[in-house]
Amino acid sequence: MLLQIDSTIQLDTMMTAAQQAVPPVEDLRFIDILIKGGWVMIPLAFLLLAGLVIFIERYLTIRKANRHEKNLTAQVKQSILSGKLESAIAVCRSNNSPLSRMLQKGLLRIGRPIKDIEGAIENVGKLEVAKLEKNINILGIIAGIAPMLGFVGTIIGVISIFHEVELEGVINIGTVSGGLYVKMVSSATGLIIGIIAYIGYHILNEMVDRIILRMETDAIEFIDLLEEPIS
Repeated sequence: MLLQIDSTIQLDTMMTAAQQAVPPVEDLRFIDILIKGGWVMIPLAFLLLAGLVIFIERYLTIRKANRHEKNLTAQVKQSILSGKLESAIAVCRSNNSPLSRMLQKGLLRIGRPIKDIEGAIENVGKLEVAKLEKNINILGIIAGIAPMLGFVGTIIGVISIFHEVELEGVINIGTVSGGLYVKMVSSATGLIIGIIAYIGYHILNEMVDRIILRMETDAIEFIDLLEEPIS
């Protein structure tokens, strides 16, 4: 009986000592995980910031250009049919949108051959589209660079693992896990940033394409309107 009690006390003592010897597991915060990615996270953070700034700025600009074009063609058409050319030009100047600048250029060319008016409208349209597409291609570049930069972090993590193993002469689980942190965190971050930039790139391009289609449709209606009195 005494032996059983003594063995029980020894077992409890050993378990208590083992529990005390094991360090408490600390909660790993998100910022700590990002820090584990190493120096590669700095250029990745710059790419993320640049991508967000470009997307927000272009989104607001394109949305503003799209909003101002409502009912513009109808107002210009009504003024032209009423013989009020100056009124139509004033409507375009007050609207301040890509389409209004196209129509204004066409209105200022009234009296010249239709081909000249079409050419002037087309040239202005190309300039306006170029303004809308400004910096959008940078998002496409970020979408391609970010995953590759994350892969660089992967290579650095693998190199770090084998370097530490070579120095220690044995495979240590701590050494391997430390290198894997760098590899996995940087790769995941690069992929996430690339996906975000890719989605933003196509959203903006879709918005620009809709404006281009509307500009082309309204420009054709404007040219047809000018040809009506002739025919």
